[in-house]
Amino acid sequence: MDSCLYYQAHINKKDCWFFVAIFRSFEHLAFDRTLDKTSSLFEIFVSPSQQKLFEAIMAGFKKEGVVLDFKKLPNRLLEPGAMV
Repeated sequence: MDSCLYYQAHINKKDCWFFVAIFRSFEHLAFDRTLDKTSSLFEIFVSPSQQKLFEAIMAGFKKEGVVLDFKKLPNRLLEPGAMV
């Protein structure tokens, strides 16, 4: 079984509600949650089969200024002793 791909993104504070609403409208695309409220840093877990669609949406969000930056990182939950 493949594990989820892991991304972190800084979201424009005024657009956080929009960002969350869009991703929750897609089934089986991504799970997002706020990692740091003060800096609007989100972590996003993405199904490997949905990587291209996810990255296309994020590129559009970045172009529109909703997403300030995003990057793919190693899935932190796969580390021994990781906390949710």
